[in-house]
Amino acid sequence: MTQLRKELALFGSTGSVGVNTLEVARRHPERYRVQYLTTNQRIEILREQIDEFHPRSVVVLNEVKAVELERTHGSVTEILTGTDALEEIANRDDYDTLIGALVGFAGLKPTAAAIAKGKRVCIANKETLVVAGELLTALAKRTGAEIVPIDSEHSAIAQCLIGEDHSSIRKIILTASGGPFRTRAKETFAEITLAEALRHPNWVMGRKITIDSATLMNKGLEIIEARWLFDVTFDMIEVIVHPQSIIHSMVEFVDGSVKAQLGAPDMRLPIQYAIEAPHRLNERYELLDLLKTKPLEFFPPDLEKFPCLKLAQTAGRKGGLYPTILNAANEAAVALFLEEEIGFNDIPRIIEEMLVSAPVGSDAKFATDSLQSIMRELERIGQADAHAREQVAHAHANVETVKGSFS
Repeated sequence: MTQLRKELALFGSTGSVGVNTLEVARRHPERYRVQYLTTNQRIEILREQIDEFHPRSVVVLNEVKAVELERTHGSVTEILTGTDALEEIANRDDYDTLIGALVGFAGLKPTAAAIAKGKRVCIANKETLVVAGELLTALAKRTGAEIVPIDSEHSAIAQCLIGEDHSSIRKIILTASGGPFRTRAKETFAEITLAEALRHPNWVMGRKITIDSATLMNKGLEIIEARWLFDVTFDMIEVIVHPQSIIHSMVEFVDGSVKAQLGAPDMRLPIQYAIEAPHRLNERYELLDLLKTKPLEFFPPDLEKFPCLKLAQTAGRKGGLYPTILNAANEAAVALFLEEEIGFNDIPRIIEEMLVSAPVGSDAKFATDSLQSIMRELERIGQADAHAREQVAHAHANVETVKGSFS
């Protein structure tokens, strides 16, 4: 029987995950039809994507850039603009798989809309599950939607769990490269430059996620994401630094067995698997040659050197709106660092200040007893996110040490 083509909506098509997703689609035109593409403002790349993939519609969040694109491609495809357009696309019926590669909190509403429609959501936007994992997984159970991870670590865990009973899991082990400053002395962190922080030793990624990898916040966000993706407690999630990035993650079972997923550090592999899971395509990208692989090393993370990891662990355990505050503060602080308005050490300082000063009741649990309550809670998350970002502007001006600690 002829395989029906998968209809794809790719949110964040001009970033690293988006570009790699289109490379997968390019290799298999008989299997994939790209219906929708979105970008913030990188219309030069989007123009080329439109010419090659002929999407039904595109969304450009930046209105000025949308007007520019309209001049050259308005007669070729429908061009929409603004964040509401993302939700409009996500609510359409003429696609079956959403690839969520938007950066940061912006991915929440369209992802929720796709889950509400019962779509398969291949999610690279970890921030969405960080702030609303409990709500989105509850929503998926109601609608029959699938949430499939693209992050190499969570893809590895998902692959390790195939055929296993959930009750047999003892521990999930997330591996971390350690970033560019793994061996750098902590007392020199105040001197870290933007250029140094953007030099990841193993992966080519977007600027925001590269800085998150340098602070280890990325791994902290992944802990929270894993808690909801795999329905495990925080006590069952461990982080181990593995500089070679060959073992993407592991699962330890109750009998002491450990499964690990290995592969070359190539994002096309987890992207392709997410779209096709649990099936695999007979496609070869970079192959892992174990005979040429350097010795594999493992180290415990240094929580004193990388406080963002500990802040994320604590916020995740507290639950409620704390992960939202954590994520909003991190996004805002990283944006300031990328503009070179603050130093590297100011990132965890600002995040901790926001968490310490969180409104009373921020740890209140979410209501997930009905579709209406889930949607109300998503609105509450949006309000908390906006408030935290406003507060960062004030914290950024205050270079004093945080009064108290977040614990």
